Amino acid sequence: MSLSPRLHAPQKPAPMGCKGAHILVVDDDKRIRTLLSRYLANEGYLVSSAANAQEASERLRDLAFDLIVLDVMMPGESGKQFAARLRESGEPQASAPILMLTALAETADRVEGLEAGVDDYLAKPFDPRELSLRIASILRRSRRHEPSDGLARFGAFVFDPARGELLRDGEPVKLTTRERDLMRALVEHAGAIVSRQTLAQRASEQNASERSVDVEIARLRRKIETDPNAPRHLQTVRGHGYRLLVEPPHAKLMQS
Repeated sequence: MSLSPRLHAPQKPAPMGCKGAHILVVDDDKRIRTLLSRYLANEGYLVSSAANAQEASERLRDLAFDLIVLDVMMPGESGKQFAARLRESGEPQASAPILMLTALAETADRVEGLEAGVDDYLAKPFDPRELSLRIASILRRSRRHEPSDGLARFGAFVFDPARGELLRDGEPVKLTTRERDLMRALVEHAGAIVSRQTLAQRASEQNASERSVDVEIARLRRKIETDPNAPRHLQTVRGHGYRLLVEPPHAKLMQS
């Protein structure tokens, strides 16, 4: 990576539609990890970091991420091995896009990474702005979540925003008016983080308190989560808000 002074200077906000995305930086080099995290934060992203694959797995269990920036060469489990394991895990974040940082220039190495499920490569050393542009491009592609039929799918559930109807394995789940409205607000943002303030100020709530939003979220989780204390679908992003992890359109095609 090119460690230019630009990493320390204030940067332009992330491109529209990407600002506020939560990125996980995984690199065993503390200096690179810190510089990348600082740069991406200045670009307008939320950033968490991990020093190895094990720490990355722990972060993925606790938080929801829009993209993973992953170093290929790490002690223990390599970046390619971690990517392959994540893709095969079946976890809610198994499809999170991955940008791999690599010093490997051989075509065979890149092919192995792509076969493991990596979305894009960036060879070291690189210009930080190129990193930002590639991240923005990946996020724009990955955020095209809205299925052609307008339905949001997650686990055994399907939610129809137009009708306000939630089905579990084809059977209707009873929702209150507030729960239905909350689902619509979360689905509208297609898996992105929605702040408690935004949810509190939605039209039907008439400026409800943020605490009331927390109560509504807890009630909704009891209906859509196997374990409401360890939610897989309706997740908390600490200090920022909530988001509903929905399946991208291709997930349905792969299952059919």
